[in-house]
Amino acid sequence: MKTIKIKNSNKEITIGKIVCVGRNYSEHVYELGNIIHEKPVVFLKTISSVIYNGDTIVYPSFSNDMHHETELVLLIGGNIKDADLETSENAIAGYGIGLDMTLRDIQADLKKKGHPWTIAKCFDTSTVLSEFVEKSSHQLTLDETITLKINGQYRQKDQLNKMLHKPAEVVQYISSLMTLEAGDLIFTGTPKGVSKVVSGDKLEAELEGVIKLNCNVK
Repeated sequence: MKTIKIKNSNKEITIGKIVCVGRNYSEHVYELGNIIHEKPVVFLKTISSVIYNGDTIVYPSFSNDMHHETELVLLIGGNIKDADLETSENAIAGYGIGLDMTLRDIQADLKKKGHPWTIAKCFDTSTVLSEFVEKSSHQLTLDETITLKINGQYRQKDQLNKMLHKPAEVVQYISSLMTLEAGDLIFTGTPKGVSKVVSGDKLEAELEGVIKLNCNVK
């Protein structure tokens, strides 16, 4: 069982499932040579892959090309299915930031074979989570900037308003595919600037002025 913590609170919430959206920033789509789809690309990550602020990302022995993907993460506060846009917005209980660490060499091979991305996305320590801020404490405007520094140098820095599918739209679409439940987390996609990390790197992610996340690579 894994939980997330609420900032400035003693609250801990048990994580349900982790649903991820890919290809949600056009410049990131193009930097990887992919195409933009009409609907979000959806995949899952495992709870066992979760680590937290201050923890260490461990390079798996079967990859030589692990990339960072910094993302806004939504906390779902209630059960919804086939929701309209207003219900989807109201179901978002809070926000955090996460790192969706991805084995790019493994993913490329899986894509060529037409196989799922699971091996590239669900290895141990591949899902790094910050604390979360409740919506009542911060009302997201999408003018916020999400950033990632490696060893003090910016690698990713973009405004959330560049998302192709905004948070409520993402929730609405996923609810049309599966029931969303209280405690579920949704990764909303990464902006441009993804790149390889190596052992010894120090990663600093931030939703500027709202929340921070720090970890290192072993």
